[in-house]
Amino acid sequence: MKIILISLLALLCEVIGTVGGFGSSVFFVPLAGLIYDLHVVLGLTALLHVSGNLAKMILFRKYINWNVSLLFGIPGIIAVAIGALIVSSTDIVYGEIFLAAFLLLFSVFFFLNREWKAPEGKAYAVAGGGIAGFLAGLIGTGGAVRGAAMTAFNLPKNIFVATSATIDMGVDMTRSIIYIKNGFLNTGHLPIIPLLIVVSFFGSWIGKQVLDGISQESFRKFVLLLIFITGIITLIKAMNLPSNG
Repeated sequence: MKIILISLLALLCEVIGTVGGFGSSVFFVPLAGLIYDLHVVLGLTALLHVSGNLAKMILFRKYINWNVSLLFGIPGIIAVAIGALIVSSTDIVYGEIFLAAFLLLFSVFFFLNREWKAPEGKAYAVAGGGIAGFLAGLIGTGGAVRGAAMTAFNLPKNIFVATSATIDMGVDMTRSIIYIKNGFLNTGHLPIIPLLIVVSFFGSWIGKQVLDGISQESFRKFVLLLIFITGIITLIKAMNLPSNG
């Protein structure tokens, strides 16, 4: 039953993440946390992202902006390794609370400041890529921060999705190696992995079809509301977790 639930959840999150531009992990990490503990969720999320990124890179391959990908991707790879190493020795309760706070603050800020754009310049891009990578390693989701930083480049939606997936690929491959090495996943989780790969490709394809026929702004508001609700759920769950400290 857990395998079925996690697969359906991954499919839904992949569709929403593709269309919303925030990344599937914004939803998958806290919701999957209702089924597994944070360390397992981080491992599954990294593998889901690797396959999801590959799907998007194939589906949107002609739209990839390689210059922007390298600008964000190199600092992101370095920072994600640091975050992934830190979370390996961090109490799960604190990780859950940090994740909840991030989701709530992010959703409120971007709902109230829908015209906000990140400052332009390579320095801000490097900083955005590094912060996003660190958060991805630490709490499993950082694409929202990178997405905000990428708005300064005024990329059309298809180029945005393709470039974001390319940046994510290096980040997620790096943290996947670290998570697996630190035992976040075991042999009992192996049956889930091929399902996540299939689901990520199918979800990305559905998301691409939806993306071609809807208003980006209307969906953006809906996604931000979902992120806020998810943050509340995550915070409640974290408050009920026993601390190891």
